[in-house]
Amino acid sequence: MKRTGPTNPVLAGLIQELRIKANQHNSDLFRRLAEDLEMPSRKRRIVNLYRINRYTKDNETVVVPGKVLSVGDLDHRVTVAAFAFSGNAVEKINKVGKAIPISELLKSDPKGKKIRILG
Repeated sequence: MKRTGPTNPVLAGLIQELRIKANQHNSDLFRRLAEDLEMPSRKRRIVNLYRINRYTKDNETVVVPGKVLSVGDLDHRVTVAAFAFSGNAVEKINKVGKAIPISELLKSDPKGKKIRILG
């Protein structure tokens, strides 16, 4: 059976946009994000806030190619970009740092410098 890729049109558009940016700027980060988001939904990453807090430093930018959940708290300023957030996770992140969708990250940092993939 042939794998067709994601059927969600928003996700398919984001993957296409990531691939275009990866080719324009020769960015391995965006190429890797596109590959990770193209995986089946059961294999996509799910990251809780306590893990983000543990593995990040102050004023760092991280990307989660999947969903961020709200278990735990943040005690330092972090910018978190992800495909999806739970409602409580957005509230907790915005109290201390900033939660943005991956498409907004592409606009703010088109070359993908000083960004880490987490999860």
